[in-house]
Amino acid sequence: MSKAIAKTGVVTAAGAMSGTSLDGVDVAVLHTDGRDIAGFGRSSFRAYSASERKQIAAGFGLWAGNAVEEAAAVIEAAHLEILRDFTDVDLIGFHGQTLAHAPRVHGTLQVGNGAMLAQELGVPVVWDFRTADVELGGEGAPLAPFFHHACARYIKADGPVAFLNLGGVGNLTWVDPSIPEPHLEGALLAFDTGPANAPVNDLMQERLGLAYDKDGAVARGGTVETGALELFLAEPYFARMPPKSLDRNDFDEIVALVRELSDSDAAATLTAMCAAGVAEAMQHCPCAPSKVLVTGGGRRNPVLMQMLEVSLDCPVVAIEEVGLDGDMLEAQAFAYLAVRVARGMPTSCAGTTGVRAAVGGGTVSVPDLTDRAAE
Repeated sequence: MSKAIAKTGVVTAAGAMSGTSLDGVDVAVLHTDGRDIAGFGRSSFRAYSASERKQIAAGFGLWAGNAVEEAAAVIEAAHLEILRDFTDVDLIGFHGQTLAHAPRVHGTLQVGNGAMLAQELGVPVVWDFRTADVELGGEGAPLAPFFHHACARYIKADGPVAFLNLGGVGNLTWVDPSIPEPHLEGALLAFDTGPANAPVNDLMQERLGLAYDKDGAVARGGTVETGALELFLAEPYFARMPPKSLDRNDFDEIVALVRELSDSDAAATLTAMCAAGVAEAMQHCPCAPSKVLVTGGGRRNPVLMQMLEVSLDCPVVAIEEVGLDGDMLEAQAFAYLAVRVARGMPTSCAGTTGVRAAVGGGTVSVPDLTDRAAE
């Protein structure tokens, strides 16, 4: 006996997200039929301890081995802990933790066993969202854009808008909500903008023992090293046309550009690099959006937000200004994508990942409840 997933109508899904910034696990509930947002439910956050962050980070950039297995064990334990409070949902979207991402060379790796979680929690789990896209020639990222399209319709945007997620890596989604379905030509353009919070977080951890630059306090006291910024913008990535995506460690070399700088100057320069990458990305948009809606941890950094306001030619606002939750948007996205996968709907297309045809990625693991019923 197993728990079935309804094939029509609105269902309740929980999405779980662990990003490259390594702050912790976000879980959020969404009510949806896989196309429209019917409503938002409760959410929760489970922070990683310093030792957990260290164990997960030890697996970054690796594809196999003990460090990868240890990182997976931490991810699974943390997700089990928080998801035990969300077993009243119809299904769970489990992103796992990206350790390595090189779609044109090795593929993409998100650790965490969704089948094990399904069995432990007694709820169907949708996971491994990126592999199918990569196998069909896509970048495997970003995957939130289909949800962004639903959000633009939910807030009744009357023209193109842009969603800017500033987590460990930055990614941009340009949305035309007048086109009714996300996989139709012209509805979406999405790609990674460059490094976002990850280099600053790493700098704070290495130099000051801090998890991140809270409120941009360290960067605020510094001066941007323009020479380092110019070298950063000379990176070939910025000249590439979308679709394109990044691994967390793809810009490791920028740490060397700020190594001789003071803590505050280094933080200011890395923050400016994030904003400059976004400004470069905006040039690829089919037309200027009416506004840029910022989500992810970066929106809480007033120094970064001010740099974006100066760099971009349209209003830049935290996504809360349109009634959405910038802390939980990615978790909500994977709840939304889980429903689409379970119902055989596409989750990415040429405009989002460059995949050859619209594809629904993901594996659905349904728990066997026979043993539970017998107990």
